[in-house]
Amino acid sequence: MISAAAIVAAIGVTAAVGLGGGDDPKAGTGSSPVAEVSGGSDNTKAATVLDRPFSKPDLVLTDSKGEKYDLRERTKGKPTLLYFGYTHCPDVCPLTMSNIAIARKALPKADQDKLQVVFVTTDPERDTAAELGKWLPAAGDPSFTGLTGDFSAIQAGARSIGIGIDPPQKEKDGSVVSMHGAQVIAFSPTTDQGYVLYGEDTTSDQYAADLPKLIKGENP
Repeated sequence: MISAAAIVAAIGVTAAVGLGGGDDPKAGTGSSPVAEVSGGSDNTKAATVLDRPFSKPDLVLTDSKGEKYDLRERTKGKPTLLYFGYTHCPDVCPLTMSNIAIARKALPKADQDKLQVVFVTTDPERDTAAELGKWLPAAGDPSFTGLTGDFSAIQAGARSIGIGIDPPQKEKDGSVVSMHGAQVIAFSPTTDQGYVLYGEDTTSDQYAADLPKLIKGENP
């Protein structure tokens, strides 16, 4: 078994992305490891299989249609990819959504319909339901679900799966920086547990290779 500290160092646990661009190693709050992981030291794989899966966050937020969205209820029994980010992000967030969208389109139609991709904003003051409704189809795919709501609830939900996020901060130049963990967590359709983690460097080809197994609830 790889130690949590080793895997955290290997994948780069957090990213801070702001209007000015670039990643910041100080991103996200807390210094505790994301999770204990298993699966050997195969660096050729994008996926990190968690030895202790996460429970799905108990989040009830507002979707891009302005309707209440209960994450656990709406995604129960469905393969789900969960990501925390924000629409003004200059690099990591749109790239992650784009890579997942490209991989999803390579799936058979039946599997495309099963896969749930949920984007939870870390900047709810600017990321209104309407803003998410405009941004997600362009950055990712119209099927993706965007959620906004109370920041403290979002922060608690992220922390429950080992992802640190900080309140957006305005810089001296007027730009706004939202520091957040850049991991994608995959939840199994058979257990509803978050059992696979992907870092920000995961490519569309790597997602495409893994998604068929994730949809079945198998280890990639």
